[in-house]
Order: sequence, then C-alpha cells, then structure tokens
Amino acid sequence: MAAERLQFHEMGLDDRLLKAVADLGWSQPTLIQEKAIPLALEGKDLLARARTGSGKTAAYAVPVVQRILASKQSVREQDVRALILVPTKELGHQVQAMMRQLTAFCSRDVRVADISGKADLSAQRPILMEKPDVVVGTPSRVLAHLNAQNLVLHSSLEMLVVDEADLLFSFGFEADLKNLLCHLPKIYQSFLMSATLTEDVQALKELLLHNPVILKLQGSQLPDSSQLQQYSIKCEEEDKFLLIYTLLKLRLVQGKTLVFVAAVDRCYRLKLFLEQFGIPACVLNSELPVQSRCHIITQFNQGFYDYIIASDEHSLADPTAAPQTTAGKGKKTMERGGKAKDKEYGVSRGVDFQNVANVINFDFPTTVESYIHRVGRTARADNPGTALSFISHTELALLSEVEEALTGDSVLKPYEFKMEEIEGFRYRCRDAMRSVTKQAVREARLKEVKQELLNSEKLKTYFDDNPRDLQLLRHDKDLHPAVVKPHLKNVPEYLSKTHTHTHTHTHITSWSQRRPSSKNDQGRNPLKSFKYTGGRNRKGKAGQS
Repeated sequence: MAAERLQFHEMGLDDRLLKAVADLGWSQPTLIQEKAIPLALEGKDLLARARTGSGKTAAYAVPVVQRILASKQSVREQDVRALILVPTKELGHQVQAMMRQLTAFCSRDVRVADISGKADLSAQRPILMEKPDVVVGTPSRVLAHLNAQNLVLHSSLEMLVVDEADLLFSFGFEADLKNLLCHLPKIYQSFLMSATLTEDVQALKELLLHNPVILKLQGSQLPDSSQLQQYSIKCEEEDKFLLIYTLLKLRLVQGKTLVFVAAVDRCYRLKLFLEQFGIPACVLNSELPVQSRCHIITQFNQGFYDYIIASDEHSLADPTAAPQTTAGKGKKTMERGGKAKDKEYGVSRGVDFQNVANVINFDFPTTVESYIHRVGRTARADNPGTALSFISHTELALLSEVEEALTGDSVLKPYEFKMEEIEGFRYRCRDAMRSVTKQAVREARLKEVKQELLNSEKLKTYFDDNPRDLQLLRHDKDLHPAVVKPHLKNVPEYLSKTHTHTHTHTHITSWSQRRPSSKNDQGRNPLKSFKYTGGRNRKGKAGQS
C-alpha cells in the first residue's frame, strides 16, 4: 500500500499561509511541492526538475513566504530577503501574482515587488527604496538597479530563486548573472527550478548552489498519453492554412487553443487569414508592450478569447542561431521599420495559461526543449490536453529529434485526417490567401503595435482608476488591412456535408443526417412519392362544362 501523501497542514506552515492555500483551492500538494517545501524549510539548497505544469512556482513561493514570516517574529527591520530571477517579463508578472495570492492574509508583513517591467529605473526606485521583502525581476533589470544603488542585497539577502533556469543562459543573461553574483552575500539559500536539466543548468548549479539536494521527480518531461494526446500531421505550407481553417471553422478543435508560429510576421499573416473567415484571434509577440501581453494572458485565462496566436521566436530563445533567416526569424532584435523586439519576451516558457485544451504547432519548434515547453502549456496539473503539430518536409528531421527525446508513454501519433475530404475548402483558402499580402501583413503589424501602445501607455492611468473598464478592452478585434470578403465567413451547406475525422474522434454530420426523417421516407424513391391526379380532374372539369 502506498504511503500517505504529506499535506500542507503537516508542513509547519503559518496559519495565514495555510488559509491562502485553502482559498486557492489546493487540497493537497503536488509531488514537487510535497518533496521541495519541507527540504526548503530545512534551509537546504535545491535543484529541482519537474515537468511543466507540475506546480514548481508554488514549490519555492510557499517556503519563501514561510521563512519571511518566521524571520519577522524576531527581526523587525524591513529589508529585501528574497530575490526571484525570471527569464521573461510575462513570467515575472505571473510570479508576482502568485506571491500576492499566497500573502493575501499577511500582505502587511510580506511585501512583493516586480521590477521586470519596462518602466524607467527612476520610476521603480521609490518601490525599491521601501525595501520590499521579495523582489522579482529579470537578471538584466536587477543588475541595472544594483549598479544604480537602488537595490542593496549584500547584507540582507537570505534566499535566491532562479526560475526556468535552463532559459536564463539561452536568453543571453550569462554575463548579467555572473555580474549580479558580486552583489550578493557569501551565504544564502538557493533554489534552481526548471523543466529540463541542460548543460546551462549544470553551469548555474556550480555558480549558485552549495551541496544541493537534487530532485528529479518525473522520468518523462511531459504527461503520458492518458492525460496528453500528441499528434503530428505532414502537410506543406498551403495545407497548413487549409487545415487550420477547417479545424477552427468547423469546430473540430474545441476549447481554448494556443497556436504557435515561428516569427512575428507569421502571427499577423495567420490572424489576417482567419479574419477572412470571421474567426477572431489574439496575437502575442515580442513587439507588443509588456502591459498588453500580460493583459492578453490574463483575459485569455478568464475566458475572454478562444484562440491566441503566439510567436515563439527562435532568435530570442537561441541567439547563436541568428544566421538562419526564415520569415524574419533571423533578425537580431530589430525588424524592418525599426521596431525593436523585446529580448525578455517568452510565452512558451513558464507562463501559466489556464485551462488550455489544445496546443497547435503551426510551425514546428526548432529544439526539443522548445517543444516540451510549448506543449506544456496544456495538460497542466491533472487536466487533459491535446497537442497537434503540422510538419512540412523541411521539419521532418526536427520531428525525429523530438520523437527520440520523448520517453515512456509520451509519444507523437499520426493524426488520422484525410486531406482529400477537405479539398472542397481549398478554393476558399486560396481566395483568402490572395488578400493577405506582404503589404497587408506589414500594415497589420504597425496598426496593432500602435493600438497596443496607446492602450498600455496613454490609458494606463485611466485604467488604474477604472479597472472595470479594462475588462472591456479586447485584443482580438479585426485589424482589416486586408480586403475582407464577406462570403468567406459562412460555410456553404454542400461543404458542411464533408465527413471529417478528428483526433478527438468527433466528426461533422452531413446535412442529410441532421434533417429529421420520418419512417415513411426510408427506402423510398423520392421521385415516385408524388401522385399525379391531373387527368382525373381534367375529365371532371370537361363534364361540368
């Protein structure tokens, strides 16, 4: 018989923290939380690898809050006691939200500040002058504040957390991280959390950890097939657009869906294409202001939108791969028109998209780690999920790499879908594609960025005072730089008769199956169901005249 699981109330946590945990609806800790929290409370350094969606954020957030509450009982002086380093602004925003939820009943004793945003250093200085107990930020941002002496850690820091540790070096933070260590005290507790253990993580371990406890909890980095269904389908460029149109328009893919593409241009190309058919979708990419990105994620989690098209730009995740230029992928941090990309952008890593039913890799990821983190946005905790990857002939080698890396029962199956059954939609697909020109994509990018800059900067003060109005601000409105053809929004009846089989084993019923039929109609020729009585009537009329 399996040993009973350790519960939150058995970990020696503060009552206020336990109440916050109960309010969050956490009935019992996940495996990583059950193992990591007691070890962290004992003061041990941790290197933890657990698959995405397993609750790693709470595994370090709970002991950080608990240790600060415990220290406040003896030490009254206000100081920065914990530093949480994250690779992206989106993850920083999420970590701050999690910390605030956990400190809901002790917010006066534990103050949290997120400095990963894009605000000027001088604007964030007053926040840091108040010496919040926990500071969340990217390495470059924290280092900038340390150099400006807005933040002093060498005497007060007790805990250092590095979240999504495998991404910090690949985002180009290695130099920042090494410089940052010079500002830290000689003795502090460290946590390294990641979904994958790479050479970069091993290098970080040597830099930061002292006799750590290493937790490798799951053999497979993704859930097994009973929770996560993974599929691949081989299709070329035009077929990708045809397939996603039919999947979304005919509702063969149901529930909240994340669609990943390789570059910013592809985001807008796909959005404009779907607009032709009246399918609204949000765009997430490195060009949008961080406030807009975080607001889009929040609204998506609240159920405002069904579809997000996100760019998982390879040049940001792997700067060494810059020479490979595919659809704008190889640009460094500047695109045509001078719009700078945000180096600290990332939505496939760490960000907790809630209740995502499907992940679609419209463009296949270029690394195994990227695939794991993309697909990890669905099937989180104990929820089921589906991942579907479109594979062109140039991406077959990448698919083989992923299939070799996946272990256990986590495998990609062929997607049983007969492309010939949707050939009737191809002319509509081509009709829509003709409207989505390079000029239309360029105009859409410019219009969206201008619109989001207005929303996030000029209206920020207004929305701070009127938070309810912020809910009315939607990010999935039509951009309309392409010529929209109204007839494409409706699917003709003769096309809806197509029987299509999906990965969820659902199919579209034909019109004849939808029409209610009477018993008398069965087995009869409709042409013989009419009675001709015209001759008899004519004779009667002749006799009367």
